[in-house]
Amino acid sequence: MRNVTPSMFSGLFNQGIILLVIAGIVILTLLGTSFYIIDQTEEGVVTRLGKYIATTGPGLHFKLPLGIDRHYVVNVKAVQTEQFGFRTLKSGVSSVYANQTGESTMLTGDLNIAEVEWIIQYRIADSKAWTFNVLERTSTIRDVSRSAINMLVGDRAIMDIMGPERSAIETAGAEFMNETFRGYGLGIDVIAVKLQNIDPPAGVQEAFDDVNKAEQDMNRLINEGQQTYNAEIPRAKGEAERHILEAQGYATERVNNANGEVARFNLVYEEYRKAPEVTRQRLYYEMVEKVFKDDKETAIIDRNFNNFLPLKDLGSSSGTQRSRQ
Repeated sequence: MRNVTPSMFSGLFNQGIILLVIAGIVILTLLGTSFYIIDQTEEGVVTRLGKYIATTGPGLHFKLPLGIDRHYVVNVKAVQTEQFGFRTLKSGVSSVYANQTGESTMLTGDLNIAEVEWIIQYRIADSKAWTFNVLERTSTIRDVSRSAINMLVGDRAIMDIMGPERSAIETAGAEFMNETFRGYGLGIDVIAVKLQNIDPPAGVQEAFDDVNKAEQDMNRLINEGQQTYNAEIPRAKGEAERHILEAQGYATERVNNANGEVARFNLVYEEYRKAPEVTRQRLYYEMVEKVFKDDKETAIIDRNFNNFLPLKDLGSSSGTQRSRQ
């Protein structure tokens, strides 16, 4: 039997420690390359030996270790932006920009030169297509965007580009880019195209500014006229309706009065037929009373009186003596 010396025991102990350390490293390596975490705004594209196998959502996921499975994290919620004709060097309250005139100089449909600055905003819609289908993704996005805006600007006059056609260019640009990117299988959706500054050549800048000011004044006057129209027309219609209602009310009143007079006349006529003299006398008295109702200065006497001396109180301004037949 072989004796175990202390030196041999120490060597075996050291070898055991080394094996434990190696085993720990292997285990940590396996664990470290077997799990990955996907954030709420992201998706994970997983490949096995270079071939796509799955797309995973947010959370903790398992994969085969040691590089057998690989995952690519793609942010599918964030809105990404590309700038053309300028670059934002510093954003904030006081942003700093740098001009990139080479990509913003364009020829318009009426053969003018314009400096057009714009941005596009897009979101990744297909993480698998975004990861594998196109190699130079950013360059492709920028080239297609420049081609679209150049084409749309080249079909229009410079004054239309600076004025009423801005929104049409933005809408048509977004549609053209989305159609092209779908054809390339890039896996993105263009959310918006926004034209920023559109400047004419430096030599005619002042003239273009005058034209813009004139168009703004024209639009302002049109808006003011429309506002006045909106204020006056309803008021005039209300006045017209009020006058119509007043006229209708007046007509109804006159008709009712006339009907009442006719009814009264018919009643008086019936009484007259029964007793003509009495009715004639009563009508005469009513007429005299109506005529002299507000007269305070006239004295009425019967001229056929022979044995009566009429007297008038001359000291009273309101005194009146009346006698009736």
